[in-house]
Amino acid sequence: MKELLYLKDDQLKDILEKLFIGYRESFADAKKILDKYSFGIAHHKVIHLLSMYKGISISELLKKLKVTKQSLNRILKDLIKQEVIIFEKDKQDTRIKHVFLNEKGEKIFNEIFTIQKKRIYTALLNSNSEEVLNFNNVLKRIINE
Repeated sequence: MKELLYLKDDQLKDILEKLFIGYRESFADAKKILDKYSFGIAHHKVIHLLSMYKGISISELLKKLKVTKQSLNRILKDLIKQEVIIFEKDKQDTRIKHVFLNEKGEKIFNEIFTIQKKRIYTALLNSNSEEVLNFNNVLKRIINE
């Protein structure tokens, strides 16, 4: 692994390009479904996080998305209008709102996940276990986990 310490700029650019293209292709699959609901990538990010963190508070959602309240509010309004999410007030502190996907929201998430899962599953299936583990570890380090 010592050779990795000497990666040249061109090699790092190549890695960044692969990350970019991998992102583009993975989310191009989702775009077909998002278009059906007049949603964009920002909507998808919120729907994805709500599927992962059921009942997340607005402030936690803001932290995970790293967006402004104004940006998140615009997306939440769209999701409310399309009847995709519901809010529940916190039982201890009623100032805190928790956000959930409703049945329609879960359906949309599952449609998107199903199509994205095919691409990821195929890539993982065509890799050996060491490659999968190393890939996962590298991704975690990229996102500072």
